[in-house]
Amino acid sequence: MPFGCLTLGEKKDYNNPSEVTDKYDLGQIVKSEEFCEIFRAKDKNTLKMFTCKKFLKKDGRKVRKAAKNEILILKMVKHHNILQLVDVFETRKEYFLFLELATGREVFDWILDQGYYSERDTSNVVRQVLEAVAYLHSQRIVHRNLKLENLVYFNRLKHSKIVISDFHLAKLENRLIKDPCGTPEYLAPEVVGRQRYGRPVDCWAIGVIVYILLSGNPPFYDEMEDDDYDNHDKNLFRKILSGDYEFDSPYWDDISDSAKSLVASLMEVEQDQRLAAQEAINHEWISGNAASDKNIRDGVCGQIEKNFAKAKWKKAVRVTTMMKRLRAPEQRDSGASSPVPGGSTCPVTSSNTPVPSADAPEGTPVSTEASVTLQVPDSQNPPAIVTPDDAPPNTPTNTGRSEWLDRAAALQPHHTHPVNNTPPHPPSCSISTATSHSVCYICDCLRWSVYLKHCFLSLFSPPVLRILILLKMVQSV
Repeated sequence: MPFGCLTLGEKKDYNNPSEVTDKYDLGQIVKSEEFCEIFRAKDKNTLKMFTCKKFLKKDGRKVRKAAKNEILILKMVKHHNILQLVDVFETRKEYFLFLELATGREVFDWILDQGYYSERDTSNVVRQVLEAVAYLHSQRIVHRNLKLENLVYFNRLKHSKIVISDFHLAKLENRLIKDPCGTPEYLAPEVVGRQRYGRPVDCWAIGVIVYILLSGNPPFYDEMEDDDYDNHDKNLFRKILSGDYEFDSPYWDDISDSAKSLVASLMEVEQDQRLAAQEAINHEWISGNAASDKNIRDGVCGQIEKNFAKAKWKKAVRVTTMMKRLRAPEQRDSGASSPVPGGSTCPVTSSNTPVPSADAPEGTPVSTEASVTLQVPDSQNPPAIVTPDDAPPNTPTNTGRSEWLDRAAALQPHHTHPVNNTPPHPPSCSISTATSHSVCYICDCLRWSVYLKHCFLSLFSPPVLRILILLKMVQSV
C-alpha cells in the first residue's frame, strides 16, 4: 500500500446544504433549546408549514448523540398523539429534523385562557397522554422527560388533540437503564436514588402532571429563599425519595377521591407497585364517569400563576448531565481576596474542592475543576493568569508561581532563550515576552503541536498536497 493511502473506513454520504434550502424555506429562530435551535419551515412545493430542529455538530458529542437518538426513536413511532417526523437531512455540520407543526398552546396557557375548567377537562388531557405513553411502552421506548412543557395542543381548534414532543432523551429499554436524566421536579425516586430504572419513570411523571393540573401546585416543593437553590434541591430530592407529598387543603378539598386515587397509584415510590400506563387508562377516573364536572378554574389558575411564573420551573433545565453538572464558574466569581507581602493584592481562587451539583442528590459523585490566579510581588508587572486550559499538559496549576516555573524549565534543561532574542510569539500566546524562559516552553509546545498536526495530515494526503503541507511544516518550525 502506498505511503499515505490508508483506509480509515467507509465514506459516509452527507446531504448537501443546498438540498435543504431547495426544498424548504427556513424562517427565523422561534426558540433555542438545550441541544438545538427551532425554526418554522415551509415546503416550497406544497406551502405546508413544519417545525425544523437544527442540531449543530460542533456543539459537542452530547448534541450529536441527542440528534441521532431523536431521529432513531421518531422513525420508529407513529401515533396521533406524538409529533411525527417528516424529513431528515444530515450535512457535514448539522442535523435537520422536520416535524409536524403544532400551532396550539401549551397546556398551562390553555388552562389560563379557559372560563371553565374541571376535572373532566384534566381527565381528557391525561387520557391522551396515557394513550401515547402506553403506545411507546408497547414499543419498549421510555420517554424519560415527560413534563407539562412537552405537552402542546396540535392546533387552536376547540377540541384539538394533545401531542407529545421532545424525544432526544427517549431510550429503548433493552435492559434496565442506569444513567440519570430528566427534569428535577418530575424525577422518579429510582432515578434520584441512582438505581436502575425503566418504563415506570414515565408513569411517575404523569402522576406529577396530574397533580399539578388538578391543584396548580407541584407535589414536591420547598419553601426557600430566592438564591438558596442548593438546599432547595437537596430537600426536593429527599421528599421525592420518601414520596413525601400531601393533598393539601384547600387546594384538594374539591377534588374527587377517584382523582386522588389515580395520583397515588401513579406516584407509588416502589416502581414495581406503580400503576402502568395501560392500567391507568382503565382507571375509572380516565375511562369511567368518576371525574367531577365542578369548575375548579379559579383555584388552579391562581396557583399556576403563583408557582409556575417563577423562572425556577419555567426555564429549560439541562437534563442529560444533571447529576454531574458543576458550578465552578460561580465558585471562581466568589473567591476571597488575600494580600501579598511586599506586592500588589489580587484575588486568589482555588476550587479544588468538589462542588455538589444544584440538581444532584446527596452522595452524588461530582468532578472537580481548579482555577488559580498566580501572584507576582511586583506592582509594575500585572499578574499572569494560568488556568487548566492555558497551562501545558501535566502542569500543576494548584502550585505556586516559582514552583510552576521551575517544573516548566526542568522539562527542557538544554534550552535557554535570552529575553532580548525572543522570537515573535504565536497569537494564541497571551503571556508577555518579558518573562522567564518558561514562556518559550509554552510557545514551543504550540509550534510543535502545529508541526505534528501537519505531519499527521501529510500521511493521508495526495502527493501534491503533501508537498504543500511539508512546506507549511517548515514554516511552522
